[in-house]
Amino acid sequence: MRIGVVTFPGSLDDRDAQRAIRLAGAEPVALWHGEHDLHGVDAIVLPGGFSYGDYLRCGAIASLSPIMAEVIDAANKGMPVLGICNGFQMLTEAHLLEGGLIRNEAGAFICRDQRLRIENNSTDWTNGFTDKQEITIPLKNGEGGFIASADTLARLEGEGRVIARYLDVNPNGSLNDIAGVTNARGNVVGLMPHPEHAVEPGFGPDTALAMRSGVDGLAFFTSVIERALVNA
Repeated sequence: MRIGVVTFPGSLDDRDAQRAIRLAGAEPVALWHGEHDLHGVDAIVLPGGFSYGDYLRCGAIASLSPIMAEVIDAANKGMPVLGICNGFQMLTEAHLLEGGLIRNEAGAFICRDQRLRIENNSTDWTNGFTDKQEITIPLKNGEGGFIASADTLARLEGEGRVIARYLDVNPNGSLNDIAGVTNARGNVVGLMPHPEHAVEPGFGPDTALAMRSGVDGLAFFTSVIERALVNA
């Protein structure tokens, strides 16, 4: 399986996402924001960072990049797309996901290991988790507060489209403690925390077993590979 990772001006975590994909067992393919070609990939990751310096709004300019027209078309046809942090912001700006992300409630940038509960394990990117599984992956954002209208929020909750929720503490003021959502089809997922930073022992969050040993993020990437194998 070939999974594309799009690099935008200001991307920070594109190489981390590529490494996570490789560790999961797929081939990462580097894609450039100015291209009009997805080069035959089977899935897409929009990585974290500060695309275009977060000018205008986080993800707003990136959502208008040439390659995003291809990503939008592919997503609407069913290609799996994962947006992480800034990538999540791009997906809302591109209207592939409902809701939006605003400045953290405390007004400060947050960087911490964050506990989550998986609320929907049926999407292309979460099917490898058990129902209500609790995980810990890093979180780092300045504009990670999830917002939506009352009607949209009720629809997302009612249709089971919240894929992850913050546990213990709501770090950024997200409505209903929402850390990630999916589209109705389940192929497009946006997640504010960073699974690509919890895929290899020695570099992930601390666990009860050992420091920096957490690898809970790897299942996001193995999930999309397993789903592709099932559907092949």
